[in-house]
Amino acid sequence: MKRYLSLIILSICTTMVMAQEPDTVIAIDTINNQMPLRQESRKNVEVKEIDTYADRFVPRKASLYSAILPGMGQAYNKNYWKIPIIYGGFFALGYAVNYYDDRYKTFRKELFTLLEEGGSTTPLGLSEDQVRSLVDKSRRERDFYMIMTGVLYLLQVAEAHIDAHLKEFKLNPDLKVSVEPMFERPQFANYNAGLSIKLKF
Repeated sequence: MKRYLSLIILSICTTMVMAQEPDTVIAIDTINNQMPLRQESRKNVEVKEIDTYADRFVPRKASLYSAILPGMGQAYNKNYWKIPIIYGGFFALGYAVNYYDDRYKTFRKELFTLLEEGGSTTPLGLSEDQVRSLVDKSRRERDFYMIMTGVLYLLQVAEAHIDAHLKEFKLNPDLKVSVEPMFERPQFANYNAGLSIKLKF
């Protein structure tokens, strides 16, 4: 047992020793093994910055613009088609908040009227429990859509930031996705027909 343990420790130590990197890297020519192609020291490597397309789109600026005015970060990223989607989402959520807020105020007023007058039903024919349930449901829906409006605001800020980051990647013009009909005949089965999605790059 001690022999196996010492063999394992020795192999681990050998692996650690082999993992050290030298200060100088020498690339050997594969055709003529005697001549090094270049000799480079890690201590004095000069790094040059390359101007890219991504320098024009700063993610921090895009998210700041979107935080100040929703949709402005998308305009900064030159994705103008996203602005109507963002404002359409805000309009729809604002409409839902307003609708449920009106319902909440109406049913709450009816509940207070019912409690003050001491009747058993409202003019709409609803009992006290039904009105309380409608008040709670309207308030819950209104609060939910208010939270979703905040989520949409944060999502459009994050989308502008991420889109500005992705501007540095170049798309391959040959990249293509197509849906084509497919026919096959397995060895021990009948013909199969369907659709296949093909990715070409």
